[in-house]
Formats: sequence, C-alpha cells, structure tokens
Amino acid sequence: MQTTASTKIPPTTAEVVVVGGGPAGAGAACMLAKAGREVMLLEREATATHKICGEFLSAETQSYLRRLGLDLDALGGHVISHLRLIREKTIVETALPFHALGLSRFRLDEALLNHASESGASLWRGQRASVSNVSGSHIDLDVKSAGKVSTNTLFLATGKHDLRELRRHPVTPPEDLVGFKMHFDVDSAQCDALANHVELVLFAHGYAGLQRVEDGRVNLCLLAKGSWLKACGGTWEGLLEELLRTCPHLQRRLSNATPLLSQPLSIYRVPYGFVYHPPANDADNIYRLGDQVGVIPSFSGDGMGIALHSGVVAASDYLAGLDAGHYHRHIRRDIARQIWRAGLLYRASRWSPSRRLLMSLAGLTPRSLSLATSLTRIPPAAVTRAMRRIS
Repeated sequence: MQTTASTKIPPTTAEVVVVGGGPAGAGAACMLAKAGREVMLLEREATATHKICGEFLSAETQSYLRRLGLDLDALGGHVISHLRLIREKTIVETALPFHALGLSRFRLDEALLNHASESGASLWRGQRASVSNVSGSHIDLDVKSAGKVSTNTLFLATGKHDLRELRRHPVTPPEDLVGFKMHFDVDSAQCDALANHVELVLFAHGYAGLQRVEDGRVNLCLLAKGSWLKACGGTWEGLLEELLRTCPHLQRRLSNATPLLSQPLSIYRVPYGFVYHPPANDADNIYRLGDQVGVIPSFSGDGMGIALHSGVVAASDYLAGLDAGHYHRHIRRDIARQIWRAGLLYRASRWSPSRRLLMSLAGLTPRSLSLATSLTRIPPAAVTRAMRRIS
C-alpha cells in the first residue's frame, strides 16, 4: 500500500506540525485534519518500513483504529484469542479477555498514514526534523526538504527516538537491555500450532514473544540482557543460536524457519517505566505522544494502545482549547498506574525465584494471566471518554 504523500517541497508554515508518523502521530493527525485544522505530518521514513514491535493489537487498539475510520478487516491480520506462558518445559495456556490481532507495523503504519492523508493531513515522507527555536507561542523546525517550518503547536510523536532539543530525561537510567525483532516463515505444523495464540517464553536472560501476523508470517520479538548478547559474540546470529540451544520450545518452533527480513531490527536501552513529568517552564504548545509521554514495559504492556490513546487525547484537548500542560496531566492520570503495574510484572519475569512463582501461580489459576493483562491496560472509563471525543 502506497501513501499519498506529496513529493513537492513542504510549506513553511502550519497550524499544527506532527513529527512522527507512527500510530500516535498519524492517529492525532487524522483527528485534527477531520476537524478542519491545518496539520502537517512529518514522517522520517520515505517508504514503508518494519518497526521493532510485538505487533499485538489489543481490543482497545483495534477500537481506536476503527473509530478513526481505518478498515482493519481489509488489512488481513491474524486473530489471537489465547495466551501461552512458557518457561523451560512448563506451558500454561489461557483465553485472553479479548480477541487481539496480529498485524505488522509495516502494513498498519502505511494504512494509517494513508488514512491521515486522505483525511486532509499534509503528509511529508523522508523528512527528518529538529527544533531550532521555541519562543512563546512560536516554534521553528528545521526540516530536511523545506528548511525552516514555523508552527504554533507541535505534536511530538517520534517514538523511542528523541529530538535532541526535546530529549526525555528519565528519572532512572535505562537498563542494559537489547531488543530484537525478526519475521519468519515457519513450517506448516508450527504455523498451525501458533494459530490464534501469542506465546510468551521466559528464559534466563530475558523473554521472547512469538505470534502470527498477516500472510502466515511469524513475528519473534525478544528482550535480553546486553551482557548476554556480548557473551553470545555480540551478534544476532550468535544470540539466536544460543537461545534455540537452551530453549526447547523455541527450538521446536523455529528450527526449520526461514528469516523473512534481510536483518533483524534492534533497539538498545529503552527507558521502560518512563512517564513524562513536565518541568515548571515546560512549553504549553508542545504535546508529547506515545513513547515520548510514557514507555510501558512490553512484557505485559500495551504500547500501541497507549500510543493511540495519547494521540486521541492530545488532539481532543487541543481542539477543546486546552494547552499541553492540561493534556500532560490528563494523560498521566490515564497511563501512569498501568506503566507501574507493567513494570512490576516485568521485574517478576526477570528474577529466577519470582519467575518460578509466576509459573506456579499461572499453573494453579491460568485466569490470573488474563487478570494481569487487564491490569496493565488503559482504564475502560478513560478509553470510553476518549472514544466519545472522536468525531
């Protein structure tokens, strides 16, 4: 799917500039454009690309996308109804409290960018931006193809990548963790075994998520200690070989698999647990969205749900005449507790005694896994309020 981005030079002014075309930024741009506002959406990737992501769309994520007008059924995602939690030879399975969807960011992001453009947003691709000046109600950006672009309002939706001038400052330094993602073509027996399931595999140095997405592809996303990567030779190939050697379940799933990406996607030192706390002198016209406002641990958290929720809330607050300070207080109420709970579960998954306890509890009451999943989701009342504000 090709987006309808213009190839001309971007204009030099816009009422609102959204930097970042992932779910948070593109979702906000859809709302602003449909409300008749002049919005410029800057996406740094010139063409469709894969993103490092578990690609698990929760019920809330799907609801937001449909409410924004996206035809999810046409994108061919894989329905996920059950969760398997795996440690060594122990497997615990339970039904999810909702039907999720496995859909690649390659396909989802393109569809959402295209929808934002069709909704009236001015979409510009291959555009890297930096902030050159913030003065009262006036913001200047340096944009790759346009030079200086001026705006009164900035929506910052750059994901885990900071703009140097607006860098996040986590209270706790990011841990020495590295994440990898690879798509595989697995044999038919393993593909069938993964049907309608997401698998979370705990191992000594981290965890891995495995699920199907569209077209029978299987997404492996894992997070591991940086020290373990070094012990495996510092390469993806070495890490994967050691992981399959020591994890019988993943060995069974992937022993005959063919990688579908030329190289894995990777990320390092993600500030899990970060929640944005505006300083006293924070600009009241810069709205932070998605991972720029909060980074939920991916073990049990719903990063895409938070991204879309923040985009909808930011756009709604802006359209209601509420400044960024109000929005940041609003979004913090909605997500801070969920990020904290997800952090507790993630820390439990990393410590060997608590991993054993987690597996024992899950084995005794598999529905506890569903409860844990629900506790890290955005509160239903907050989702309902936000949904009502989408026109």
